[in-house]
Amino acid sequence: MGTASAPVVASSAAPVAAIDCGTNSTRLLVSDASGQPIERLMQITRLGQGVDATGRLAPEAIERTLAVLTEYRSVMDRLGVERGRLAATSAARDAANGAEFLAAAGRVTGIEPELLTGIEEGRLSLAGAVADLDPVDGPFLVVDIGGGSTELVAGADANDPDLTAVSLQMGCVRMAERFLATDPPAASELAAAAAEVATQIERAISAHPQFVTARRLVGLAGTVSTIASLEVEMTDYDRDLVHHVVLTADHVRRWRDVLASDTAAERLARPGMVPGREDVIVGGVLVLDGVMSALGFTECLVSEADILDGLIASQLA
Repeated sequence: MGTASAPVVASSAAPVAAIDCGTNSTRLLVSDASGQPIERLMQITRLGQGVDATGRLAPEAIERTLAVLTEYRSVMDRLGVERGRLAATSAARDAANGAEFLAAAGRVTGIEPELLTGIEEGRLSLAGAVADLDPVDGPFLVVDIGGGSTELVAGADANDPDLTAVSLQMGCVRMAERFLATDPPAASELAAAAAEVATQIERAISAHPQFVTARRLVGLAGTVSTIASLEVEMTDYDRDLVHHVVLTADHVRRWRDVLASDTAAERLARPGMVPGREDVIVGGVLVLDGVMSALGFTECLVSEADILDGLIASQLA
């Protein structure tokens, strides 16, 4: 199923919605007609369970995700949402039965689903991430670490004619399933995963030298937010506590080593760990560490504004 346009506007004053069906989580953002958020929801659904090995979405993963989408439709109805965009990313892109899932997602939400390319995903992520940043701090490099893929996007803003984006096959779920078989992972497993990350990033830099010229690194999605949550020991989610937190390279390396030494149960017990991420977070931290090391960034600005915010902005433009 290709990219679809948003439904016809029923009322310019009605709230609008954005849904992101990611590899690890399914998220909803509802905003009013001025773009102010009304509701943000996230549930770990692991849509991409086993996709790297089987090439298909597992029936139980589809069932979990559709159940959450059904709940989100009820929330949208309660809030008076009349239009929205539903985007699916890496897991649905890679799966042979991705179109079947998208059709079912469209039926339960009433929104025409869109299968984004990695480049489209990256552009929308950058649009959301840098909207409230000072342009003089750019150009920016956005690293969006998903479950199945990682997008690197360089540019001053989403309309930058020189914007450069690439989608790499190394999300937190994919890395965990492919390399990190033991709990906690063995040194050899960690080394193999880190080597794969380094190889993919070096290839991306070679093909897109613009990444090296970016002045500020902005990190998005669950891995980055979870590291920030761990750093501030956040027990109850508070967006303001992690949005625009600065993670240093030392922070990232420390959490890489600590989390890689923990079992999944020990990670889950740490204040700030989001249930459902404890078994894949190490793969994600290896990706962030690899990006910062390869590109020489000593800091990463955490952004809780991402593809959802970009999807909302595209409907209100």
